[in-house]
Amino acid sequence: MITKPKGCYDIYGKEGKYFQKINEVVDMLALVYHYQYIRTPIFESSELFHRGMGETSDVVKKEMYDFKDKGDRNLTLRPEGTAGVVRAYIENKMYGDAVQPVKFYYNGTMYRYERPQLGRDRELTQFGLEILGTNDPISDAEIISFGYQVYQILGLKNVKVQLNSLGDKESRLKYREELIHYLKPHIGQFCEDCQERLKENPLRILDCKVDKDNPILKQVPKTLDYLNEESKKHFESVKEYLDLLSIPYEVDPTIVRGLDYYSHTVFEFTCEIDGKSLAIGGGGRYNGLVELLGGPSTPCIGFASGVDRVALAMQQEGISLEDDRIDAFLLYVNDEEKKYAVYLAQELRLAGFRVETEYLGRSLKAQFKQADRFRASFLIILNSEELDNNEVKVKNNHTKEEEMVSINMLIYYLDEQLSLLQEECGCDCCHDKGEENE
Repeated sequence: MITKPKGCYDIYGKEGKYFQKINEVVDMLALVYHYQYIRTPIFESSELFHRGMGETSDVVKKEMYDFKDKGDRNLTLRPEGTAGVVRAYIENKMYGDAVQPVKFYYNGTMYRYERPQLGRDRELTQFGLEILGTNDPISDAEIISFGYQVYQILGLKNVKVQLNSLGDKESRLKYREELIHYLKPHIGQFCEDCQERLKENPLRILDCKVDKDNPILKQVPKTLDYLNEESKKHFESVKEYLDLLSIPYEVDPTIVRGLDYYSHTVFEFTCEIDGKSLAIGGGGRYNGLVELLGGPSTPCIGFASGVDRVALAMQQEGISLEDDRIDAFLLYVNDEEKKYAVYLAQELRLAGFRVETEYLGRSLKAQFKQADRFRASFLIILNSEELDNNEVKVKNNHTKEEEMVSINMLIYYLDEQLSLLQEECGCDCCHDKGEENE
């Protein structure tokens, strides 16, 4: 038997419904926040990610799916979404568009070669946002607000916003020097990767999964203490706008994010799963990335969230989704009735009703049981003689009452009855499985 690759999963059934719900909320908010949809290739030139994410990053050094195609070109399955969006921005000269800034959102699969574990797979799904072309702190606050609202609408209760600033290039270099000075006498107490990071990019030591509980890090210098006046002003403005938008946050000087391109604002969203804090999203400002990849100097900010992790958090919190009951099930016995069932199902579906019918030629009794499995609100029982009179029998699967309804009035009847059912019973009752029909 051929099986799926390690670290990849088939998303369907209940889990698939969580993915659908998350996508639905993201699409809805993107519309009202006025973000354009963008889709970039699943694989790109390896150079894009090596330059964009930094040669010293763990993703580039350890986790990328690099390969050569038949033309001997170096390609990589995308490990994140920002670099591809920036490449598209530069290649399509969007910096010259009349409408600025440019605001994008995306939703797609990413690939990282790492040890599969809870909420961390080799194939993962992310949605993300990018605002390119503005350094105004309101864009920082807007991006954070968007992510927070997604989680709120989905019903997550214990989401935390953790906020920090790395400052501009000048502030970051000043902090880097102080961090090296502090860590150098103790570096032998850190993992081999961190010992290399001290030479290449010491900020990554603060983001290390192995040494995150090392007591040396408890007294590490804070980035906020090394911000110049301009960087302090930017960060204070971001916090002011978040307060204005009623977005709760905690300033956490340990948040540095894992990629080289971040500057100024950085942030993470976390929630509790099985008593442990799990990052479900994060991002920050990357004012130098467009220029690094060959474009003009362009201030930008972005955010990405793991759909897989958000779905996991929703399930752990016991968040239930809209029930998958159907509005009506069409039952029939003979071929003439079957043909009409096919036609009527199409008409009802086009009118917006959720409808199912029989596909396996089962007995009428078995069809009643199938309708109960679907938790159908109404049963439409087709009978050849009644069809000749332009009528069908409709059975309320909750009250068990039956009524003959003119086919010409069926759509109006179902619409009215479903509205009454919702008013009288509410969603909880409507979702209850009806007793099996005999």
